[in-house]
Amino acid sequence: MSTYTETLDYLYALKNRGSKYGIDRMRLLVEALGHPERTFPVIHVAGTNGKGSVCAMLEALYRENGYKVGFFSSPHLVHLGERAQVNRQILSAEEVVRYTEQLKPIAAELGKDDSDLHPTFFEFITAMAFLRFAAESVEIACIETGLGGRLDATNVVDPELSIITTISLDHTEMLGDTLAAIAGEKAGIIKAGKPVLMGKLPVEAEAVIRQVAQERGSKLYALSERFPDTAALPETNLEGDFQRWNAALAVYATEILQARFPIRSTAALHNVDWAGRWQKLQVDGRTLILDASHNPEGVAELDKNLQTLVANEGRSPIIIAGTLGEDRAKSLMPVVSRHAAELYLVMPKQDRATPTAFLKSCLQRDAVETELAALFPAPDRCEVGQPGDTIVLTGSIYLIGEALERIQGVTAQDGSGLQDKV
Repeated sequence: MSTYTETLDYLYALKNRGSKYGIDRMRLLVEALGHPERTFPVIHVAGTNGKGSVCAMLEALYRENGYKVGFFSSPHLVHLGERAQVNRQILSAEEVVRYTEQLKPIAAELGKDDSDLHPTFFEFITAMAFLRFAAESVEIACIETGLGGRLDATNVVDPELSIITTISLDHTEMLGDTLAAIAGEKAGIIKAGKPVLMGKLPVEAEAVIRQVAQERGSKLYALSERFPDTAALPETNLEGDFQRWNAALAVYATEILQARFPIRSTAALHNVDWAGRWQKLQVDGRTLILDASHNPEGVAELDKNLQTLVANEGRSPIIIAGTLGEDRAKSLMPVVSRHAAELYLVMPKQDRATPTAFLKSCLQRDAVETELAALFPAPDRCEVGQPGDTIVLTGSIYLIGEALERIQGVTAQDGSGLQDKV
């Protein structure tokens, strides 16, 4: 049996081979495993934004109503095992080793004659989740797509319900550069004869979802029909109006599935655990808010939250920001510039991280180029601002994970460095 360090070395090697977007390898892998993904009921969730939040809400709702719930999400923040949870218990290091040992010979056989058929890092971790959910006999699994939908590794499942949360421009180099094209990719999770629930979508995106649902004989539920205005939206502990819309999607999903998976209460919406989404921590006498906002739609919601924060506190916060990709930087920088009393620019430790010099070039104000390690030099230490100040750290979800590692004093071997290439 390999050690955890040896297992991580193997997984790092898989990561460094790249992502090779496509679903054929995953189909071969689950077939070789005996289709563990067919042994438990699935809610499959795609969308540009909100898919992780909706999955977290559904997980909380079903778990608090007595179900044993699988939860697959990506990326992880601090530990790889966060991606494959059962009743919010992450995969342990020992389980990661065991499942990797189970998968390695199968993966090697699949890639024996053609290296392009060897499963990727993301496919490996997806298979781990399927194996764990099957082994632990989960009663329902909430599964978030990694990228897109049609060709995503998770799309080998046959769900009880598919959910498409939102559609906006992101990952355009892989999913297409129009809302209709991206909608077509997300609609790939719609399965013949299985119901689909869609959130508030742009007109051209909604038209695509409706067309695909009709072609596949899938009953279509629209959130706007169940919740026509904000007054009726459920409340949740996650902040922002958009999270109330996400909560509405989760509630409507449970109503659609009520006959097979009845629940008695939606009180769990007030206790949803979803780190890095306007998450408030106390660090060195300061209030630190961690908020992943990595595309224009997410940045628009960040703008609203920052406006509310300034109105409530009567002063602007200190902001720390870092992104992956220049397009994302161009949407984020004007918003943080407008709201920041002081602005610090950092670079996540990822291949696609945007240099701080480029971030600064998007601004028409002063900002400090620095490193996260200088701002958070030790656990519960912060060198920005003074006790009593509010600090918002935003941008890439990977940056949020790196910050949590430093704040918590976790030197995670399987942390921020072990992430997907996409």
